[in-house]
Amino acid sequence: METVLKPKILTLCLTREEGKILLGMKKRGFGEGRWNGFGGKVEEGETITEAAIREMEEESGLLAKELEEIGVVIFQYLDTGKLLEVHIFDVLDYGGEMIETEEMSPKWFNLDEIPFEDMWADDIYWIPLFLKGNKFKGHFVFKDNDKLLSHKIEII
Repeated sequence: METVLKPKILTLCLTREEGKILLGMKKRGFGEGRWNGFGGKVEEGETITEAAIREMEEESGLLAKELEEIGVVIFQYLDTGKLLEVHIFDVLDYGGEMIETEEMSPKWFNLDEIPFEDMWADDIYWIPLFLKGNKFKGHFVFKDNDKLLSHKIEII
């Protein structure tokens, strides 16, 4: 009988305003040295949305007041057997002061200057959908932790 891996549930928040998108430089851990949205693990006892709000605040200082789930992406890592189910949120309204944290250094980028070369290889496929306001789901397969082998993405 084949074992079915249960994915780890994660969140990712992106914020945009007036031709800009907010990204954070990951300073430690998984994804270190890459620009990304803000997010992480769903803790026991919290909803996916609650986790998204908590992670956004912990990593950027910003409190998501209104957010909408716009995508779910499965990431499969062949070498480690890791399976991640990432729920992607569009932060529509927020408060607080943007700060650098131990984990992330936030920075606004013009939409025509998104640093895809310093991001995960999958971002170039789904971030344009996010920016157009499309809802989507996807599946990305990686080898050696960061080499994208295949991808499938669809607008829903």
